[in-house]
Amino acid sequence: MSILSLLQSDEPLTALIAILYRIPAVLIALTLHELAHGYVALKCGDPTAKMLGRLSFNPIRHLDPIGALFMLLFGFGWARPVPVNSRNFKNYRRDDLLVSIAGVVLNFILFFLTMILMTLLNLLIWKPELWELEQPLLTHKDFLSFDGFNFYSVFTGQNLLFIRESGEMLSYIPGMFEAYLKTPWLLYVQRFLMNFAMINLGLCIFNLLPIPPLDGYHVMNDIFLRGKLHIPARVMNGIMIALMAVMFFTDIISKLLGYVIHFVQSGVLNGILLIFGLG
Repeated sequence: MSILSLLQSDEPLTALIAILYRIPAVLIALTLHELAHGYVALKCGDPTAKMLGRLSFNPIRHLDPIGALFMLLFGFGWARPVPVNSRNFKNYRRDDLLVSIAGVVLNFILFFLTMILMTLLNLLIWKPELWELEQPLLTHKDFLSFDGFNFYSVFTGQNLLFIRESGEMLSYIPGMFEAYLKTPWLLYVQRFLMNFAMINLGLCIFNLLPIPPLDGYHVMNDIFLRGKLHIPARVMNGIMIALMAVMFFTDIISKLLGYVIHFVQSGVLNGILLIFGLG
């Protein structure tokens, strides 16, 4: 869910609430992403990140200002890459691949675990009677899906229970939200988890793009090109600047990533709801 779209709307308070929840989510997700790269590199024989103090939980050591801003506004971005000296690897192609996927794998695991926790919290937040009402939007999936109407209501702090009446008409009943709340304070925890899940999945999907210097480029190079492609750092920097310009001035990449993010989240959510018998 794009904070930029909220900032451009006529709901500044809604955008402010979303930003306050998103900032810690971005800092934690980016820090753990880079820590995963550095830790796996160390295990593969390269102590460069450790020697330069990058095996740290201090987010300032890992932040790229522009990448963090993109994470905050768009929900996907990047951190300052952990320095890696591939000459220290025991097996270049294997270790480069392991280091490259470490961050995105950890982000996906965090996303998956967060979705499970969100599902369990949803049972604690609402009274059981809510799910007995025969309204098409009052389902666990609508409260947990990134594109759900009631997900959006909780995420932005609107605190309105949306129902679908005849056709495509949406409405809400005044006071209905409070009437079915069982544990109101858990809404604050749930909003953070919503942001954390979105940020981790966005970070994972974005970094898997096969564009240098993103992780997806290294994965493509190691698996399909057998490590034969070597792009100079200055060329990678130019490609990254071009990518930022495309993302900022057009919505081509944003729409593509948005589609993939919602597709993956929907599949994972359906599986979790099925396991817990809530589908």
